[in-house]
Amino acid sequence: MAFIYDEPSRTFGEYLLVPNLTTKDCVPSNVDLTAPVVRFKADPGATPPDPRLAPLTISVPVTSAMMQSVSGAELAIALARCGGLSFVYGSQGIEEEAAMVRRVKNYKAGFVVSDSNLRPDATLGDVLALTDRTGHSTIAITEDGTPTGRFVGIITSRDYRLGKTPLSTPVREIMTPFKSIHCGKVGLDLQEANELIWRHKLNTLPVIDERQHLQYLVFRKDYESHQAHPLENVDHEKRLIVGAGINSRDYRERVPALVEAGADVLCIDSSDGYSEWQGDTIAFVKSLGKPAYVGAGNVVDREGFLYLVEAGADFVKVGIGGGSICITREQKGIGRGQASAVIEVAKARDEYFQRTGVYVPICSDGGISQDYHITIALAMGADFVMMGRYFARFDESPGRKVRVNNQFMKEYWGEGSNRARNWQRYDHGDTSKKKDQLEFEEGVDSYVPYAGKLKDNLDVTLAKVRSTMCNCGATSLRDLYMRARLTVASAVSIHEGGVHDVMLKDTRGNTREP
Repeated sequence: MAFIYDEPSRTFGEYLLVPNLTTKDCVPSNVDLTAPVVRFKADPGATPPDPRLAPLTISVPVTSAMMQSVSGAELAIALARCGGLSFVYGSQGIEEEAAMVRRVKNYKAGFVVSDSNLRPDATLGDVLALTDRTGHSTIAITEDGTPTGRFVGIITSRDYRLGKTPLSTPVREIMTPFKSIHCGKVGLDLQEANELIWRHKLNTLPVIDERQHLQYLVFRKDYESHQAHPLENVDHEKRLIVGAGINSRDYRERVPALVEAGADVLCIDSSDGYSEWQGDTIAFVKSLGKPAYVGAGNVVDREGFLYLVEAGADFVKVGIGGGSICITREQKGIGRGQASAVIEVAKARDEYFQRTGVYVPICSDGGISQDYHITIALAMGADFVMMGRYFARFDESPGRKVRVNNQFMKEYWGEGSNRARNWQRYDHGDTSKKKDQLEFEEGVDSYVPYAGKLKDNLDVTLAKVRSTMCNCGATSLRDLYMRARLTVASAVSIHEGGVHDVMLKDTRGNTREP
């Protein structure tokens, strides 16, 4: 007969954190949000273990969902610079996804591939036309006019006088020649580049290879930008960290392409991860000559977690049906309250760690509608969270910014919607049926309120997380998990915690009821 859980299926919104003693060292500036991404070995006596033992970590426990309307290259770059991790969506062509991964890996914070270039035989008129078109006043001069051609000089607005220098003047006559330019060599990091800029009082530092071919430009103005991103996640070559989504259908072709493109970690994108199809996919990734990390999911219980971990998954995603645009529970009656799922899977992870000495991180995917839900998920045992709607609101997400009812919105559609056409995510491997289309939807097409830049919003969210951790007497995610106390909140207490019994002031001078 069917097994029926005694406990109700609970969500993050049903819980509150109870404060612990806040010691004098519990201040937000002392809070360390470093989180492990992939499995690692550690002493079972330290539960949970130090996340720095993991071969891949992130500076803040936040990742973006593998969705067409969320995780493109631009958002992946922005999130990595802020300390998080983005998983480029896999519901696109293999080469298109690999190209997105390469774009992120080729981006170096402060290192810019020159997109304003001319040949030495160009004229001042060409310079002005290019400046007018791009807005760039610094133009690299290469022998063939390409971004990576042999570097021969540079021209800026200081090299000519408008109205005095004839427009027909060849660039080679007015540019600053290579022999007069201080250059950096490929391999230097941003700190070394900035030292050269300040030492030689430069505005721009060209970075060249051993053949004198231009690779990057480093601008003095980018130094402040680098200082504003102290938590950025980079690999041993100082390249940004990026993940990539895969499925359990074309993984034999997709995985090698993504690994070759430089993806730091892969993740199987599926609404239900407790399947033999995922086991086969994990086995293939692990059979590759090159070492590759792969996460799997989604699951909502102990059995699903153990199946994927024993198959070789490097991390496990938890959550079915909790996303804001997901209608899996409505359509199929499959899923579980996100809080209940995270609590059970975290317990299974800890038991597995005690038994084997291998710690497998878990990712809470879905069910986060308020910033404080992130802290609740971490307190319950999630190592990091994955969000879609949260990131879809930002400038960097791929969705269009539109005006709806006099308000700016961003498009946001689920991978289970007809618009995404991500049938691989919901496929059960039945080869007797025609594929390339969904039999029914498990997601919707929608709008979310436009919120501006990712960094501006994420900084506020993380400030809330750090502040709440201090209230709990914790300065690390390990401390939070070990010390946090949670209580189930009644509907009345949840109402009590919001604005009530007052009339709010509107910024326009009007009043409104809460």
